[in-house]
Amino acid sequence: MNTQERQATFSLASIYTFRMLGLFMILPVFSLYTHSLKFANPFLIGLALGVYGLTQACLQIPFGLTSDRIGRKPVIVFGLLLFMLGSVIAALSHDIYWIIVGRALQGAGAVGSALIALVADTTRDEHRLKAMSLIGMTIGLSFILAMILGPILNDWIGLSGIFWLTAAFALLGIFILFAFVPSPKSHLLHRDSEPVLSQFKNVLKSRELLRLDFGIFTLHATLMALFIIIPLFLTQHLALAAKSQWMFYLPVLLIACIIMFPFVGIAEAKRLIKPIFIIAVAALVLVELCLFFGVLSNSLLGFSILLCVFFTAFTLLEGILPSLISKIAPIGSKGTAMGVYSSAQFLGIFFGGTIGGLIVHDSGSRGVYLFCALLGLLWLFLAVTMKQPPYLSSQILKLNTQVGPDALKALKEKIKATPGVAEVLISAEEGIAYLKVDKRKLAKDAFSDF
Repeated sequence: MNTQERQATFSLASIYTFRMLGLFMILPVFSLYTHSLKFANPFLIGLALGVYGLTQACLQIPFGLTSDRIGRKPVIVFGLLLFMLGSVIAALSHDIYWIIVGRALQGAGAVGSALIALVADTTRDEHRLKAMSLIGMTIGLSFILAMILGPILNDWIGLSGIFWLTAAFALLGIFILFAFVPSPKSHLLHRDSEPVLSQFKNVLKSRELLRLDFGIFTLHATLMALFIIIPLFLTQHLALAAKSQWMFYLPVLLIACIIMFPFVGIAEAKRLIKPIFIIAVAALVLVELCLFFGVLSNSLLGFSILLCVFFTAFTLLEGILPSLISKIAPIGSKGTAMGVYSSAQFLGIFFGGTIGGLIVHDSGSRGVYLFCALLGLLWLFLAVTMKQPPYLSSQILKLNTQVGPDALKALKEKIKATPGVAEVLISAEEGIAYLKVDKRKLAKDAFSDF
């Protein structure tokens, strides 16, 4: 990437990071306010944790489509202002109901799709996948930082202070957007990174994609449900003070990431995605059953081991699921498939927080563990019965010449005849070809003539 592309990518990644930090930082501390926040109970705590997922799921695709018409930056600014307003309302709140309103407004600032579209607008086609990968990495980094910073900041500035900091992050994001991100000359529709209305029918008809959508729904529903319990469990049952809980999360998350990385490489290089995927889902179910039956969870060391296994499986699945979406999505529909996938993720956040809080309120923590285990078992069944994924990678080919209607078919056939190319879709208006290729069969100079 050239200097301008790097600057745009890192700047947009930082906006994404600040926004995700603001959403996640209360996760490891919010349930500690169950007995001190006015009108709070476990159900409302769970609703407050998860409600941003509902508004995010409803608005992220419309925001992305709107940015195609009126431009990326106006939509991003509007979304960040909504996010800031929600943060301010939550910061000023003295009862759980207004915090729920604030969290819903935070989620309504659903600028993820517009940010991804702006990344595509500000990077050349051949570098777009690198930029998208960097954005994906920032999401994982944001989660780890939030889990560590949440308890520290809660001790220093309290819950209200965390929300004020989140509002400041939104303003900082707007500054970065105008100071460091170039305005693109045009707003092309990029099929690999944006939803296309005409493709939704094909995506929603795919059983294999729907299995993956259910997977990300389950993964984040489980996460949100468990974190209604975990901070209180650490405090009340394992005698770990709230301000010290970051020292618990830091080694657990670091060890989980270290263990996870080799499995990602093995899954792709050895073509073992499905068995590793199934093992990871099974590991989640095993952890939830151990928690339900009280195995290892009565000591800090044992609980650390369980959470380390949980987060290893969690981060591994977070990496494998988008890769599977890319492999399985119909050619030219990757952006649409990822839009549906992201909506399923946010609905899982809402479902897990709300239902988890309701179960805690009525049945206690063991009820939540059982709920997560049953949800995980259903996912495990879908994982075991899914088809073997094709080991294909997405690639974008910038065409050297304008493609006229007469030459379009011949060019498509020529590209498709290249060894290693499985699927081809040419977008004449973009001047690019979307490919699915088998890298083991594809020569390095395979497309030098195009």
